[in-house]
Parts: sequence; C-alpha cells; structure tokens
Amino acid sequence: MSDSVTKNKGVRPRVVIAGGGFSGLWAAKTLANQPVDVVLVDRNNYHTFLPLLYQVAAAELEPEDIAYPIRSILRKYTNVRFVLADIKKIDLDKRILLSTDYAISYDYLILATGSATQFFGTPGAAEYSFQLKSLEQGIILRNHILRCFEYASRKIDDAKRQQLLTFTIVGGGPTGVEFAGALAELIHGPLKKDYPSIDFDYVKVILIEAANSVLLSFPKMLRDYALDRLYRMKVNVMLETLVDKVTPLTVHLKDKDILPTQTVVWTAGICADPIAETWGLSATRNGLLMVLPTLEVEGRQEIYVIGDLSSMEDNRRQLPMTAPVAVQQGVQAAKNILGKINGKPASPFVYKDRGAMVTIGRNTAVAQIGKKSFTGFFAWVLWLIVHLINLIGFRNRLMVLINWSMDYLLFERAIRLILPLRKPPKPRSKT
Repeated sequence: MSDSVTKNKGVRPRVVIAGGGFSGLWAAKTLANQPVDVVLVDRNNYHTFLPLLYQVAAAELEPEDIAYPIRSILRKYTNVRFVLADIKKIDLDKRILLSTDYAISYDYLILATGSATQFFGTPGAAEYSFQLKSLEQGIILRNHILRCFEYASRKIDDAKRQQLLTFTIVGGGPTGVEFAGALAELIHGPLKKDYPSIDFDYVKVILIEAANSVLLSFPKMLRDYALDRLYRMKVNVMLETLVDKVTPLTVHLKDKDILPTQTVVWTAGICADPIAETWGLSATRNGLLMVLPTLEVEGRQEIYVIGDLSSMEDNRRQLPMTAPVAVQQGVQAAKNILGKINGKPASPFVYKDRGAMVTIGRNTAVAQIGKKSFTGFFAWVLWLIVHLINLIGFRNRLMVLINWSMDYLLFERAIRLILPLRKPPKPRSKT
C-alpha cells in the first residue's frame, strides 16, 4: 500500500465512517467536537443530494448544484478528517479498513456505503438500462436524451425515429414518478420549441409499474391524484406490467407487447452496495447487513451499520431507503458510540416518520405529513421549501432557486447541454 493510517496516535478512540452520504455525514457531524477522532472515508470528495438527481437528468439542474465538497462541510470540525478512498475490504479481527491506497485502523466503525440498483435478475436490464444513483449517471442520461432528439431531427425512417423518441421508465415509486413528470415537462416545453422539425406525435414517455398503482407507500387518494396528473401530462402509465427483458433497442413486457425504445431508465428497486457482501458480516437476500435494534452488528459491537446498508425493521416492515431514515440512523449510531465510550448502554433506534412527499410537475405534488394528506399547489410549495432547506451550501440553494425560478417563470430549462464524457463509469449494481 502506498499510504496508511494504521495507527491512532492520540489516546482518544478513533471512529471510522465508511461513506459520505446522508447517514455517514450526519454521523460525522454528531461526533464533531466530541472526545473522539473521526475519519470519514468516501470514493468521492463530494456529498450528493440524491433526491434532486433526477433533475440533473431532466436538464433542470447542473450537477454541481446538488453536490458539495465534503472537506468544506467538515473543515470547521477539528477532530474530523476526510480520506478519499474506495473501500475494498475490512479486517474484522484486526479492526482495519482496507482500500487500494490506505489501511485505516478503527476502534469503532460505522458502515454507510449506501445502495445500488436492483434489477431482479431481468435479462439485459443491468447492461442496457440507465440508472439514477450518481452524478455521472445523471449526466449520461441527460446526454442520451438530448442526443435522441438530435438524431431524430435528421432524415431517418419512421421506425428509427419511434425508437429514439420512446422513453421508458421502469418503476412507479417516487423517483420514477418524479422523473417521468420532469421528463414530460422537458419534452413538451423547451424541447418542443428547440426541434420544430420533429413530429411530437412520435414522442412517448412510458412509466411501467408492476403493482396496480404508482406510489404504493402513499394513501390511495394521493396515488390516484398522482396517476391522474401523470395522464394529463401525456405520460403513458402501464400498471400491473412486468419487464421480461431489455435489449439495446427494445423492452419486452411479460405477456404483453415489445416496446421499441433506446431509452430504459431503471428506477424499480434498490439494494445494498454489493461490496458489503464480501465483508464477512451477516446479510439478507438483498445484501442488507443484519443489525441489532441499536444499529450494532451482533457479535461485533464495535461496528454499526446505517442508512441503505442496514436491515432495520419497523413494525415488521423494512424501513424505507430514504434520506430521513439515513440521517436519523447516522445521528443515533454516533450517540450510541459516545454513550458506550462513557459506559452507558446503547439505545435502540426508533424512526420518527416526518412524512413523505413527491413532486409530479409544475404546481403539482403529493405530501403525507402525519395523518394529513396534501395535493396540488400547497404540496408542491411544501416540497420546494423542504428540499431547499435540506440542500447543503448557500450557493447550492441559490443556484437551485434560480434554475427553478427560470423554469417556472420562463418555461425554460437552460441546462440542455450534451457534455463530453471520456468513458462512462461502470456502476455497482445487483442483477
């Protein structure tokens, strides 16, 4: 190894956090200015606000609008250090975290490496589908969508044009619904003006969902409202439909048609980061790591697993892989470590559900806050405020607000750029 951080020179316990997402970052913040040395490790030097990633793909936001340097977030905390590294292995007995360039010892370890796309063994899905799990994937998808319209504006046959202008989204959860709405607005707004030579009767946005409704975790009234709004936005929603196979030019539907398309965006499922299965810890079928109610690993009370990586149930139901759950688990894991250092017993994690919300389009959203449901303009404004508040960095909030305002007032999206990428990154995913 070319570098190492194998020795804790101080007398204070060292807490190593693997992952700079919501859970890892909030764990680091909770441990800041406490009598511990903290090392946060991530393969990227920035934190990505994933709830708005689909807007990068839909040409509404720049990638840097939803990303913020981790070092800038942590620099005011004297006991927290950041290491740029890709975790490869954990030596559980020696308590060492291993990457290509580093070996980092720990007294306590918080695993928060996040999730990957779950393809449920669908042939061709991993190879030919677009994903929305990283900034690079968002840029790649935006490039592809814009290129489809560039190619469709040329003199080509009708069959080829139909393939180029059919956009298929698999999965009717929050990400699928939000992206379908954002894509429909992009197509029937700015792109329709940009490409007057294209017959937009060819353009299709198709949302495929295996269940009998979109947004299954929401009350029926909100599900019905979202479905109605999608139909009004010219999104073809196909319920109770399974994808059998994906090819470069088609999507095969079980017991139904074959759709000609060059664009399949897979938002149907997520699973734990597959690398976690190589660490020698107990895992579920989806690769989630088994934890005690205190977020500790059984038999390894120095290891905590949080966020999308942990198998944590609430009333016999797996907690959702969302930012609020990740943030609360990050805080609780950090508090339990501090308590253990002071000789106090660890407290079980209790999720405080503050509600959920999904935006569908202009002036249109659904929100569930406690037992109250909201739709339309009020829910949309609520969604805007919550996401602006939770963005990290004043510049990011300002730029997002400016882009949203331009889109709302001028019906314009300025981020319609096809950016050069040398080589698309190979995503971690589970087939």
